[in-house]
Amino acid sequence: MTHSLRIITTPYCAFTQGAGTLRLRLVFYYVRTAACVLWRYFMHIFKVLMGQIRQYKRSTLLTPVFTLLEVVMEILIPYITASLIDQGIEGGSMDKVLHFGLIMLLMAFASLFFGIMSGTFASDASTGFAANLRQSMYENIQTFSFSNIDKYSTPGLVTRMTTDVTNVQNAFMMIIRIAVRAPFMMIISLIMCVKINPRVSVVFLVALLVLAVVLVLIIGHATKAFRRAFRRYDDLNASVQENVSAIRVVKAFVREDYEGQKFTKAAEQLYQMFTKAQKLVVLNMPVMTLVVDFSIIAVSWMSAHFIVQGTMTTGELTSLLSYVMNVLFSLMMLSFIFVMITMSTASAQRICEVLEEQPDIVNPEDPVMHVKDGSIDFEDVDFAYKRRNVSYDDDGNEIITVEDVTKDRADETLHAINLHIRSGETVGIIGGTGSGKSSLVSLISRLYDPVNGTVRVGGRDVREYDLEVLRNEVSVVLQQNTLFSGTILDNLRWGKEDATLEECREACRLACADEFIDRFPDGYETRITQGGTNVSGGQKQRLCIARALLKKPKVLILDDSTSACDTATDSKIRKAFATKIPGTTKLIIAQRVSSVQDADRIIVLDGGTVTAFDTHENLLETNAIYKEIYESQVQGGGDFDEASLSDHFEKAPAAAGQDKPAQQSGRKEAAE
Repeated sequence: MTHSLRIITTPYCAFTQGAGTLRLRLVFYYVRTAACVLWRYFMHIFKVLMGQIRQYKRSTLLTPVFTLLEVVMEILIPYITASLIDQGIEGGSMDKVLHFGLIMLLMAFASLFFGIMSGTFASDASTGFAANLRQSMYENIQTFSFSNIDKYSTPGLVTRMTTDVTNVQNAFMMIIRIAVRAPFMMIISLIMCVKINPRVSVVFLVALLVLAVVLVLIIGHATKAFRRAFRRYDDLNASVQENVSAIRVVKAFVREDYEGQKFTKAAEQLYQMFTKAQKLVVLNMPVMTLVVDFSIIAVSWMSAHFIVQGTMTTGELTSLLSYVMNVLFSLMMLSFIFVMITMSTASAQRICEVLEEQPDIVNPEDPVMHVKDGSIDFEDVDFAYKRRNVSYDDDGNEIITVEDVTKDRADETLHAINLHIRSGETVGIIGGTGSGKSSLVSLISRLYDPVNGTVRVGGRDVREYDLEVLRNEVSVVLQQNTLFSGTILDNLRWGKEDATLEECREACRLACADEFIDRFPDGYETRITQGGTNVSGGQKQRLCIARALLKKPKVLILDDSTSACDTATDSKIRKAFATKIPGTTKLIIAQRVSSVQDADRIIVLDGGTVTAFDTHENLLETNAIYKEIYESQVQGGGDFDEASLSDHFEKAPAAAGQDKPAQQSGRKEAAE
C-alpha cells in the first residue's frame, strides 16, 4: 500500500512533455489514480479499525445523536435572544422578557443534559474501542510464530499497544463527537446568518476561504513532521526497556551516566521532532484569532450601517455576532480534528499491520493429535532466518519488509542436516557460538519451519501435528530462562495447569530444585518477582527444568539449561534423568564436555553442519575438534566457556577435514 502511495509524487513529469491536451489527460489520470489509492488506503484502515468497535456500537451511535441535539439547543439560543431584545427589552414588555427568558433557560438545561450524555457515551465508546484494539493486538501477537515476532521489535510492539492506541482512541473520540458537532454547528450557524442578513454573511465566506487555505498549508507540513516524530517513540521505549531489564548489569559496570546520556539523546530527539511539528500546528490559533477579530470588526461595521438605515435591529446584530463566533469556533475545532487525524493516521497504520499479520506457522487442516514416541529425524534439512528490513518513505511512514534468504548459501544457519535419534536416547549437542545449536532444536518443536527438508517426531512430519499437542510432547527449556510474577507453584504449573503439589515436588526433585525451595520460609508459596530477579541463575534454571518436566514430555530439550549450575548439581540432574525418565528422549546442549560425555551419542556442530555424530569414546578417536576440546577442559579443570569453545572450532578446521571419512563412517554406523 505504501508503495502505491508513491504514485502521488510522480505527476509532475506530466508538465514537461507532450502537447497541452496530453498533459491535461496525464495530470487528470495521475490525480484520479492518487485519489483512488488514497481512498482505498483510508477505507482499508477504517474498515479494519471499525471492526474493533463490537459491543460499543450503541455508545458510538448515541454519541452523535446527543451531540446533534446539543448543537440544536445552542443554535436556537441566540435566535431566541434576538426576540427577547427586540420584543421584550426594546418593546418594554416584561411578559416577553420572562417568556423568552424561560425558553432560553430550558434550552440551556437541555443543552447541558445532551452534552453530558454525549460526553458519557463518547468516553464509553472510545475507551472500549481502545480496549478492544489492545485485546485484539495482544491475542494476535500470541499466535505469532518466532519468525513473526522477529519481524517487529519488542519496543515497537509496546509502542503500538500503548502510544499508538492512545492516539487512535483520542482521534476516535473527536470523530464521533467533535467531528459531528463542528460541521453541523457551522452549517446551521451559516444558515441562520443568511436568514438574518444575507449581505453581512458574505464576511463569513471570505473568512472561511482564508482559514481553509491556511489549514491546508499547516496540515500538509505538520503531517510529515508528526509521522517522523512517532518513529522516535520506538527508540525511546527501546532505551527504557533495555536499561530497566538490565539494571543490575548497568550498576555492576557503573554505566548509569552512559545510560542516562543515551536516554537523554533519545528524549531530546523526540522533543525536537515534536517541537518542530507543534510549531506548525500552533500557527493555527493566532491565524484563527486574527480572522475572528477582523470578522467581528467587519460584521460590526456593516451592521452599524444597516441599523442606522433601519434595515437591521439590535437583537439581530447580537444574534449575528453569536453566530459569527459559532462559525469560526467550529472551523477552529475542525482544524484540531484534522491535526489529530493526521497524527493518528500513522498510528492507525502501525496498528493495522499487527492486526493483519498472519502467523507463519499454523495448524494443518486435519492435524495429528497423538505423538507415538520420542524418535526424531532430520532429512536434508536447511534453515535460514528471514531478514528484516526497515525503511521509511518520503512522508515518514515506516516500511517493514521481510525477505527469505534461502538463495544464498552463506545466509543459511543450518545446511544439509541428516540425523536419526531413537526414542528414549540421550543425545548431547556441542558446538561453537553461532554454530546453529539452538536453531536445530527449535525446529523439533516447530518454533520455526525448515526452508528445505523434513523434521519428523514420532515418525510424522512436525507440520502434520496440532501445535499444542506437539509442544506438549516436546518440552523445551530455552537458553534464556524466564520466570513470571507469582509463586513458585504458579510458575511450575505453566508446565501442567492442574498439577498437584506432589507432582510439582517430584519434578523439583528431578531438577534438584527441592534443595533450595525447602529452605525458603514459604516453600512452594514463595513469591517470584518479575523476571525471577530474587532467585539466582542456577535456581532459575532448575525451576525452568522442573516446569518442563511437569509436562511429562516424550522429548525433553535442554538448551544450555544447566550452564549456571555447578558441576555437582549438573551431574545429579543428569543421573536423575537417566534413572527416572529413561523413556524420554533427551537432547542436551552444553558447553562442558562433562555435561554430555555420558550421553548415548553426541552431535558436533560447526558452521551449521553436523561434523560428527557418535559416542564420546568414538569421537575422541575420530574427531580432532572434539578431542581438542575434551583435552583442554580436562587440563583446564573441567569448566569451559563458550568463547573458548568457539576458539577451538576456529583452530581445528583442517584437522576436522582430515578426519572427515572417519566421522562419516561413525555417523553411518550410528544410524544403522
